[in-house]
Amino acid sequence: MIPAAFGYSRATSVADAVAQLGSAGPDSKLIAGGQSLLPMMRLRLAQPEHLIDVNGLRELDYITPKDGRLLVGAMTRHATLVRSEVVRRHLPLLSEIASEVGDPQVRSRGTIGGVMAHADAAGDYPTLALMMDATIVTDRRRIPARDFFQHLFTTSLAPDELVCEVDFPVATGAHRYLKFRRRLFDWAIVGVGVQMSDDGWRVGITHAGPTAVRAHAVESALRSGANPKEAAEHATDGLHPTSDVHASSEYRLHLAEVLTRRALEQAA
Repeated sequence: MIPAAFGYSRATSVADAVAQLGSAGPDSKLIAGGQSLLPMMRLRLAQPEHLIDVNGLRELDYITPKDGRLLVGAMTRHATLVRSEVVRRHLPLLSEIASEVGDPQVRSRGTIGGVMAHADAAGDYPTLALMMDATIVTDRRRIPARDFFQHLFTTSLAPDELVCEVDFPVATGAHRYLKFRRRLFDWAIVGVGVQMSDDGWRVGITHAGPTAVRAHAVESALRSGANPKEAAEHATDGLHPTSDVHASSEYRLHLAEVLTRRALEQAA
């Protein structure tokens, strides 16, 4: 299908992008890689009146380790995260997750900031952000990931606020990210990430609710000495996935438990 008519402009700086968002009105949207927004526009599920292109903001394209943290600029492409030796040294799970995003074209164009702002329940990076207590940095404030993702396609961003950076803690221990999908480049029907950190295992689940979920019950079971199979039995605690054309709620619950067990076993 063909998108509805829209205006277009390019931002020359973060300040300019924010100013344009404010002046263009509530029906304007930022566009970076466009790998999520453009398909929705073609289906007319999204009909922004104006697009503000932020692809020229090179100031938001960086990967910087600092004081036990890994700072990733919002305009960093998925492919860059896959190839980055800095990411592999400081948070290899991020590189692993990036390699699972879409196909080569999507990875070449899509950005980590775009995925965060889009807040799709099937997105992979929000799961990592939640399970690792990452911080989303905007042009005006720092937002803990647990407060940033509010519902499907809904965040705590103001209409004229721009995601600038994702601040992750460094973690180099055992890790794994698994996702079940019908075809190689599809979105996850369900995904599970596990990471051994200084305070024990961190576990996150993708697409088992309106947002990604941190599996606190699984983490607690592991701290108490449970083996992967026993801990994975708690993966469905508090989950309320919906049914759709790809999977029923019951099947998603089954996948959450199975993938949690497998991820823990493979990481260990």
